[in-house]
Amino acid sequence: MDIKAKIDEIVAKIKSDPAMMDNFQKDPVKTVEGIAGVDLPDDQINPVIEGIKAKLAGGALSGITDKITGLFNK
Repeated sequence: MDIKAKIDEIVAKIKSDPAMMDNFQKDPVKTVEGIAGVDLPDDQINPVIEGIKAKLAGGALSGITDKITGLFNK
């Protein structure tokens, strides 16, 4: 699975739904796990959340995909 594509997909869903954006701001772990359909330990999902926050803020993923490669392949 392409991690960058998964992050882009999650970002698109969050941006398209104000309630989901609110949920992401309140509880990013639960929101991302719900969208992605996976339950990961916090130490594995936190880099994904940081990548999503960067995309939402208009930043690039600069190397974040290297840190999270394989997380969604489980």
